[in-house]
Amino acid sequence: MSIAGLIGQALDRARLYDSKHDLAHRLQSALLPHRLPDVPGLRVAARYLPAAQGLAIGGDFYDLIRLDEHTACAAIGDVQGHNVDAAALMGQVRTAVHAHATAGSSPDRVLAGTNRLLNDLEPDLFTSCLYVHLDLATRRARLSSAGHPPPLLRHADGHTEPVLVPPGLLLGIDPDSRYPTREVPLPPGSVLVLYTDGLVEAPGVDLDDAITALAGLLEHGDPADLGTMADALIRHAPAPGDDIALLLISPH
Repeated sequence: MSIAGLIGQALDRARLYDSKHDLAHRLQSALLPHRLPDVPGLRVAARYLPAAQGLAIGGDFYDLIRLDEHTACAAIGDVQGHNVDAAALMGQVRTAVHAHATAGSSPDRVLAGTNRLLNDLEPDLFTSCLYVHLDLATRRARLSSAGHPPPLLRHADGHTEPVLVPPGLLLGIDPDSRYPTREVPLPPGSVLVLYTDGLVEAPGVDLDDAITALAGLLEHGDPADLGTMADALIRHAPAPGDDIALLLISPH
């Protein structure tokens, strides 16, 4: 084969990769929220960082939903895999969470209902998810977890600790799974940080040590500037072999 023919094949492969890469980005942007809603009494900041490998598409997602004048909810999750199937399932999970939340379901029922849907779909992919119901009148949060990393709570005095929510099974494993709920105070000046495992997991790094290091960054951050705080956490992340979703919530 001539050199011209080899160059032509290389160019065709490059164009095909570029088109797939563009499709992946457009699919990802369509499935993630274009903007978070304005919720009176709540400040938020969100970040999404795609994986550096492959088509840079994955199943990480976040969401914030205003329920009424005094309540809102937040969710973050991670569908296993880095392909179009993972992204498509992420869209279904996010839609199911949104539907159960707006119907007034409690955190455990939101995850249980979403889990039943995934078991009915039989996607052969599992999903971690953390759901938070925010009562802005009483300044309290109720949390349920489906195998998701623990959120971090930065208190008004700067002290930061993981919120240890009793974990249920990942979504999509057992249709009858239960998801215990934990309630914590969320007073003005505190910051609740939801994240996916790409922010803390890396080969050879102990997960508890990574979460402790993340908590240390939060302690030294400025809670009055959630955007800068979110950027600092993203910069701390290991080399992005996995995608990362991050959501910071602070009542005021």
